[in-house]
Amino acid sequence: MFLSVFDMFKVGIGPSSSHTMGPMVAAKRFLQSLKNSPFNYSGVRVTLYGSLAFTGKGHATDRAVILGLANFSPDTYDPLASEKAIQSITEEKFIRSDDLGDLSFDPQKDLKFDYGPPLSGHPNGIIFTGLDDRGDTLFQETYYSIGGGFVLTSDELAAGKDKDEGPEVPFPFSSAEEMLVMSKKYNLSISQMKKENELSRISETDLDRGIKNIWEKMDGCIERGLCQSGVLPGGLNVKRRAKGIYDALMAERGLNLTPPHTINDWMSVYAMAVNEENAFGGQIVTAPTNGAAGVIPAVLKYYLTHVPNAVENKIEDFLLTAAAIGGLIKFNASISGAEAGCQAEVGSASAMAAAGLCAVLGGTSEQIENAAEIALEHHLGMTCDPVAGLVQVPCIERNGLGAIKAVSAASLSLRGDGTHLVPLDACVETMRQTGEDMINKYKETSLGGLAVNIPNC
Repeated sequence: MFLSVFDMFKVGIGPSSSHTMGPMVAAKRFLQSLKNSPFNYSGVRVTLYGSLAFTGKGHATDRAVILGLANFSPDTYDPLASEKAIQSITEEKFIRSDDLGDLSFDPQKDLKFDYGPPLSGHPNGIIFTGLDDRGDTLFQETYYSIGGGFVLTSDELAAGKDKDEGPEVPFPFSSAEEMLVMSKKYNLSISQMKKENELSRISETDLDRGIKNIWEKMDGCIERGLCQSGVLPGGLNVKRRAKGIYDALMAERGLNLTPPHTINDWMSVYAMAVNEENAFGGQIVTAPTNGAAGVIPAVLKYYLTHVPNAVENKIEDFLLTAAAIGGLIKFNASISGAEAGCQAEVGSASAMAAAGLCAVLGGTSEQIENAAEIALEHHLGMTCDPVAGLVQVPCIERNGLGAIKAVSAASLSLRGDGTHLVPLDACVETMRQTGEDMINKYKETSLGGLAVNIPNC
């Protein structure tokens, strides 16, 4: 099993990898399918199902679909151009394509939210339909946004296309147990094995450049979030808090007045800065999703800024180790909140961050696996219940707490020798089973939990 670090960490836009980035990618793919089709199309219709319907407005899924049909991509998102495109399509009720001509598309009528049962393949389903001049169906395709910006057609999902089909990699571990056995057998760290796997597909130059770009985008997101104030969009009137907390922390530096636990505020503020940017619809890096995008950058920033003798050349080890753990969780369970609740998002991110931090602090492979297990274990059962369908409450603070748990998990694991009762594989399987058993109203539908117990929302 191989999932590239650049699949796990993708540059995109907020507020959601599965509800914004995924639908945008699906819409663009569908447009390309129409271009490759022999039919002459006159219009397009789109229907959102499951979690995409219930929380689509709050996650800007409708906007994402329109932009995808207008040929936009998450990684090259241009805010000004996108606003012009949405305005034009909304007013003219046409998608303009050089290859297909003008396709009738009225977002008010042709973009539908189906609040009935979800499609069978995944809670995040979309059906795109190409129409003739009488409004009859010429071509139809079903897509599933399976978390982290990954998108599959119904046929691809059935065929297991979310699994790696590339050439064999040197260290093909598909479980934590296999990973540890290989690490011991070949006397290589987890990051070294992950790096060799990456280098079997791309050049070392591209790997180095790509990892540098990932961290630059993550760090840039933190810095933007720490400088911004105001109210987040969506109607909840949630104020940005990261800047105020950061300014207060900076003012307290050197005064010897703050208690030791204030370090938790630093971890939280880095994570909150990222997730406030995400909620605003800014540029983000999936880590492994947008809803959990603050945890890993916050822990890496904590390491670089607050840990004595931290060195930047360990950023690669951190991100490669985190990606290896994230790949195992995605392969054996889920990183989708709509599929398994927030345990699959912030829980996965916390496990990945704990593993990365443990690695750069000198942990053995066994200690790294232990760190990931501790962090994930203590997110088991966490629901996904975004108030008003927005990634604001409880998501922003939850990333801060996920970062704190990750650091604590890494620290605890380093106090031991790596032996522990619950293997990471067992914890991942427990998360998968818990996600299956969790009723749908607690899986990113805003039909339960905080989403229905906050007045006036």
